[in-house]
Amino acid sequence: MASQYYIGLMSGTSMDGADAVLIRMQGMRWQGALAHAFVPFSDGLRQDLLALQDTGYNELHRSVMLSQTLSRLYADVVRQLLDASRLTPEDITAIGCHGQTVRHAPECGYSVQLADLPLLAELTGIFTVGDFRSRDLAAGGQGAPLVPAFHQALFRDEQAARVVLNIGGIANISVLPPQGDAFGFDTGPGNMLMDAWMQHIWQLPYDCNGEKAAQGTLLPDLLAALLDHPYFSQPYPKSTGRELFSLEWLRSRLQGGEKPEDVLQTLLHYTAQTVFDATMAAAPDVRDIYVCGGGIQNGALMQVLAHYFADRGVRLHSTAALDLDPQQVEAAAFGWLAACWVNRMPGNPHRATGAAKPCILGAGHYA
Repeated sequence: MASQYYIGLMSGTSMDGADAVLIRMQGMRWQGALAHAFVPFSDGLRQDLLALQDTGYNELHRSVMLSQTLSRLYADVVRQLLDASRLTPEDITAIGCHGQTVRHAPECGYSVQLADLPLLAELTGIFTVGDFRSRDLAAGGQGAPLVPAFHQALFRDEQAARVVLNIGGIANISVLPPQGDAFGFDTGPGNMLMDAWMQHIWQLPYDCNGEKAAQGTLLPDLLAALLDHPYFSQPYPKSTGRELFSLEWLRSRLQGGEKPEDVLQTLLHYTAQTVFDATMAAAPDVRDIYVCGGGIQNGALMQVLAHYFADRGVRLHSTAALDLDPQQVEAAAFGWLAACWVNRMPGNPHRATGAAKPCILGAGHYA
């Protein structure tokens, strides 16, 4: 069977921009990630997307127009990737486009990702697969997380359990047993609350390398109040988003008068503590965790995480140790899911999402 190229497109909960990753497959056999491109969101686009987290005036019209804006941006990052790779649209079997999540309500049976998929297919000239979450939701699942099946295909060790930790806006884990199906769930906020606090206090998009947090002191009472959220006592499968862990929710937990740096340091520990608690509950015997996502660039967060896990004899690694750049993992997963669609293979990790059965995910749109 000849090799085929796919492009995975991802814009995550952090809403910082769109990643595109070129992957090569032979049927469903992974042959590697070959190139990466990134286009940042403008401040205006990001604010418009954030505004759709809540009900508001003319939101249906605004959501449709933002879907078109996003698809034009996605088409731009695809063109950049093709140019850098010296490929043409005809060389690509399919695009897998996640879209931009603006509402995630699995308890109501839906999750909304903005993307005008027919427009994206038209603009790129490439067959496009998207709307990956709806089929899993229809089968009774959470529609998230979708990446454990991809992690299992690439990263499983047949001798020992592994965990893949993705720290995006939301943090999630995939537990990869040496035998049997992978499972996983969202552990809670990843970078999301830290980023929101940085933007609220300092008008900066994120805390570069955790430098602001390092100037603060942990506030134990605030940490305890944040850990008291009912999400953490729910059994998995489970998934979450900005609906539960918003800046407004954080501010409601503050007493007033806290130093901003102390709040940020506490939020950093909050991410680390919730990741640690969830991982040790779901995979108590794991010894190796492979980290991906933007959070891996926060040195202070990685140091605290390493400290939490060291006492349990658990080592942290980058997914680069498994031959996939940590910044490319999530976008590559949606290229892999497009390959699943083309090859008529179920792609949902139903043990992770809670769906009643394996499903072929997504809907296809011809150019």
